[in-house]
Amino acid sequence: MQICISKLTIMPKVSNKGIQMPESPIRKLVPYAEIAKKKGHKVYHLNIGQPDIKTPEVAMNSIKNLDIKVLEYSHSAGFESYRTKLSQFYKNTGLPIDVADIIITTGGSEALLFAMGSTMDFGDEVIIPEPFYANYNGFSTASGVKVVPVISSIDTGFALPPIADFERLITPKTKAILICNPGNPTGYLYSKEEIMQLAALVKKHDLFLIADEVYREFTYDGDVHYSVMNIPGLEENAIMIDSVSKRYSMCGARIGCIVSKNKELMATAMKFAQARLSPPTFAQIASEAALDTPQSYFDEVITEYRSRRDTLVEELNKIDGVVVSKPKGAFYCIAQLPIDNADKFAQWMLESYDLNKETVMVAPAAGFYSTPGVGLNEVRIAYVLNEEDLIRSVEILKNAIAAYNSK
Repeated sequence: MQICISKLTIMPKVSNKGIQMPESPIRKLVPYAEIAKKKGHKVYHLNIGQPDIKTPEVAMNSIKNLDIKVLEYSHSAGFESYRTKLSQFYKNTGLPIDVADIIITTGGSEALLFAMGSTMDFGDEVIIPEPFYANYNGFSTASGVKVVPVISSIDTGFALPPIADFERLITPKTKAILICNPGNPTGYLYSKEEIMQLAALVKKHDLFLIADEVYREFTYDGDVHYSVMNIPGLEENAIMIDSVSKRYSMCGARIGCIVSKNKELMATAMKFAQARLSPPTFAQIASEAALDTPQSYFDEVITEYRSRRDTLVEELNKIDGVVVSKPKGAFYCIAQLPIDNADKFAQWMLESYDLNKETVMVAPAAGFYSTPGVGLNEVRIAYVLNEEDLIRSVEILKNAIAAYNSK
C-alpha cells in the first residue's frame, strides 16, 4: 500500500500561549546591538541589570578546585547544608526564617513560577503595581494567570498606589498581590507603612502577598528595607522571593529560593521542585560559600551604587524635557524622555545613530507595563556602569534625543 503525501505543505502551529508570550524589553534589542558592534561602534549597556561588580572571591574559590567524582542530583529543595546556612543568614539579618521555610530554586525566576503555580489556577488573577519587572508578564502568561495592573506614577516617585485602588480590583479570581521591593524597574523602596497596608489588605481578603526581595541589600540614604517575613500574623499569606544574582553579582549562577511559613504552600511548591528534579550543584556550592562574604564587600558596593545613582540622576536632570525619579533602592531608574516612542528611539540609537562611534542601549519601559499605551516615552536605565561611563552615556543620550527629534 502506497501512502501519498500531498505536496501542499501544512505547517504545524505553535501554541496560543507561545504566541501571547511577551518579548523581553530588556533583551529584544540585542540583535541590533550586535549589528552596531559589528560596525565598530561601542555600545554602553544601560539596558540590563548585569552588575560590573566582581563576584566575591570566597564564592569563586569554592568551585575552582572541587574534587567531585560524580556530579549528582541534589535534593529537590536544595542542599540541606545550604538551606541551613541560608536560614542562619536570614536570622542574622532579622528575618525569622527556618530551614523548612526554604526551597532552593533555579534563580528567582523559577521561585516566581513556583509561587504562581502553587497559588493560582488557570484564569486566576494577580494584582501588580506597574511598572513592574517585565518577566512578571511572561511568568503569568506561562502560568495561565491574568495580570491586573494598578498604575503607580513617576510624579510620586512610583510610590505605592492608594490601597483603595488595589481593593477595587479584587475579584473572586484574585489570588495574590505581587510586589518587587526595592523595585525593578523603578528603584522605589516601599516603606514599612506601605507594606503594612498591603498586609492588612491581603489578610482582609484572604490573599497571598508575594514579595520579590532580591534587591533587599541595595537601599540608600538611610532607608531600611522591611520584609514581608517580618510581619506578625502574616505567616500564612507571605511568600518571599530571593536570589543570589544581585546580592553577590552572581547572575549566571541561577540560584534563588522561595520562602514561606505556609506549610501547605511549601508542600505544593515542593511538588514543582521535584518535577524539575534539582537546582544546579556547582552554583549551589558557590552560593553557599558566598554566605561568608564579609560585610565590607557590601559596604563598598552600596557606596559605589549610591554614587552612581547620584551621578546618573544629576546628569539626566541636565537634559531639557527629561523627567527622572530618584531611586531609593536597587540600581534602576525610570526616565521619561522628550520623544514620541521609546521602542523606536532605542532601536534607532543602535541602528542609525552614533556619537564618535559610540551609542547607548536602553530598555523601553512600555514592556514593564501591562496596560496598553502606558510608558511609551519612558526607558529603564540600569546604573551598572562606572561613573565615567555613565556620564558619557548620558552625553550620548542627550545628543541622540536632539538628533532624533530633528529628523
